[in-house]
Amino acid sequence: MTPALLILRKDLVVLRRSPALVGILLAYPILIAVLIGLTATYANAKPRVAFVDEDNLPATVVVAGHRFHIARTIDKVAQNVTIVRMSAAEARRQLRSGRVAAVVTIPEGFLRTLVGLVSSPTLTLELGQGGITPRVRQQMQALVYNLNRSLQSAFIEADLQYVRLLLDGGSGVVLGRKFDVLGLKGTSRELAKLPRGPRLDAIRDFVHDATTALGLTGNAIKATANPIQLEEAPQHGRTWALSAQVQAYALALTISFLALVLSAGALAAERDENTIGRLSRGLVRLGELVSAKVALAAAVALALGFSLAVLFGAAIEIGGVTGGEPWQRLPLLLVGLLLAGAALGALGATVGGLAREARTASLVAILIVLPIVFLGLVPREIVPLAGWLSDAFPFAHAVRFFTSSLFDRRPWGTLGREAAWLVGLVGVYGALARLAARRLVA
Repeated sequence: MTPALLILRKDLVVLRRSPALVGILLAYPILIAVLIGLTATYANAKPRVAFVDEDNLPATVVVAGHRFHIARTIDKVAQNVTIVRMSAAEARRQLRSGRVAAVVTIPEGFLRTLVGLVSSPTLTLELGQGGITPRVRQQMQALVYNLNRSLQSAFIEADLQYVRLLLDGGSGVVLGRKFDVLGLKGTSRELAKLPRGPRLDAIRDFVHDATTALGLTGNAIKATANPIQLEEAPQHGRTWALSAQVQAYALALTISFLALVLSAGALAAERDENTIGRLSRGLVRLGELVSAKVALAAAVALALGFSLAVLFGAAIEIGGVTGGEPWQRLPLLLVGLLLAGAALGALGATVGGLAREARTASLVAILIVLPIVFLGLVPREIVPLAGWLSDAFPFAHAVRFFTSSLFDRRPWGTLGREAAWLVGLVGVYGALARLAARRLVA
């Protein structure tokens, strides 16, 4: 057995004899993954929006002959925000302090304009500052859209009543004033009682054409109000918790933390235990010592990653999730776990060599693993610099490799590219780790 394999065996025996340490190392990254998931869920939570009523709206209003319960209507359409009713002064105070993300104000005269059906009333929107502002603006636009949709049928019905009034005649009300209309059909009947003549015939033709055109107005108004309709198909696919992206991130995060901390602490521990000096005097070369720690990280990443993949797959199969788990792709995943574990192990060995002491190495590894993970979570489209920086570390490449190996229809291009990146990082960090390991001997 080669010296590197003997050292690897020794490290595995140490891990087996320290079940509490292994348990902590396993539980900590899983806890971090859960916290990241909760943070992502909170980012999608409903923002609080202050609702200021300066028009003193009644509990119910009648618009175009339809009765609306204002509170219920607003709660029904405000599905993406949490509406909080408060005074104008309190709303502005909370907006300044950031306790609400926006303030929607109903100005005086809003209801009078709405009921009049002559012009459109206006809501006032005040937004706070920060990254959530575009999202809140979009959600408030959706709220106004949904309010318009709720009132739309009433307005269409009112418009159609006016059209029918023009066609058939009768009594109507506009802005509270009653009036009587003869209507086109009544006009046609009156014209029929008059003698023929060029001028009267022209009027008869106009009345006939107008009657025909207005008879088609009902469908035209409805089509204009809804030129395009959206039909929502039944829901299919995976839930967020079992999605392909979450599986890839969970695997990459867990092995990143474990492999990085383990290899950093294991290499630095050789100095703490006074074995590095004896090993370096002809028994084991520094390159072999670094290789043993890289192999340790790769082996642990392989075992832990495979176990997590099986757990994900079992949950998907038990839950009957659409598409199931691609079990035939697991061999590809194992290759990625080995490469990612080796790259992370080489990075951890570099940290361990520079830190020299096991406690310092473990602390430094914990401090750098979270920035590496969060850097890889930032979408390249939002912050290109973050995407370029994340390419220098194994986490982002591991995520892309895992996602493609499990779920891409044609994964080979992505797998080849990411495997080349990981192999390159193993070489670069392995060389740096060998140089840093010299500090352990000094």
